[in-house]
Amino acid sequence: MSNVKLFESKQIRSVWIEADQKWYFVIEDVVSVLTESADPKQYIKRLRQRDEELAKGWVQIVPTLWVETAGGKQKMACANVQGLLRIIQSIPSRKAEPFKRWLAQVGYERLEEIENPELATNRAREIYKAKGYSDEWIEKRMRGIAVRDELTGEWKKRGVKEGLEYSILTAEISQATFGMTPSDYKNYKGLTKPSENLRDHMTDLELIFTMLGEASTTEIAKNRDAKGFDQNKRAAKEGGSVAGKARKDLERKSGTKVITKENFKEISQLKKKKLKKG
Repeated sequence: MSNVKLFESKQIRSVWIEADQKWYFVIEDVVSVLTESADPKQYIKRLRQRDEELAKGWVQIVPTLWVETAGGKQKMACANVQGLLRIIQSIPSRKAEPFKRWLAQVGYERLEEIENPELATNRAREIYKAKGYSDEWIEKRMRGIAVRDELTGEWKKRGVKEGLEYSILTAEISQATFGMTPSDYKNYKGLTKPSENLRDHMTDLELIFTMLGEASTTEIAKNRDAKGFDQNKRAAKEGGSVAGKARKDLERKSGTKVITKENFKEISQLKKKKLKKG
């Protein structure tokens, strides 16, 4: 969550590049926010056609970077603050000036977080709170982020490559836990936008079993001293199966399914309707 920023309640994914000491932001997300375009990819294509100078320098200011998504890391077109400012010049938008101020604030907050890492966690909590999540859900989500970080830390130490291999292992855990890959799960919940994070639309129980699958995978990988992709893939399948068996056992004994089509968008709409009636 630390790599998702909010501008006027809209999510903008970002990547912190340590070597540059700079944030890089997903171009599609920025264009979507500034233009409210239903198809930001096409808008970007037309933008480059209109502005020849921007098109000429596009490769220099828009690198392709690995970005954390619901299904794992994917390569996406990104730009740092300087690159975004150049792109914004070609986008007629009343939000341009507020967005520039927002960029400056995001950069300042990152410097604060480097000095005090606890601030990043607190800000993540504040974002979820502002979006309407309950305190109980937020605690589980934050714990889930910590569990995920521990798992990816183990993968990195054990020779698993970031990006595609992380995505495959994540899919193995999800398949064994829920019987669906993250992309299938997103479809099941009716989440169609790339910026929609699956875990932000999970119920408390779905988050708990996600944590169990990832925590189990971490323990298995540690105890077996799993090396490389193949050994960690076996650990991922077995870790996910621990959570999968526990989920099925709970469903059998409670008579209620853990997996649900419920998503946070629908929950938010229901809350708004209740408030209006009240």
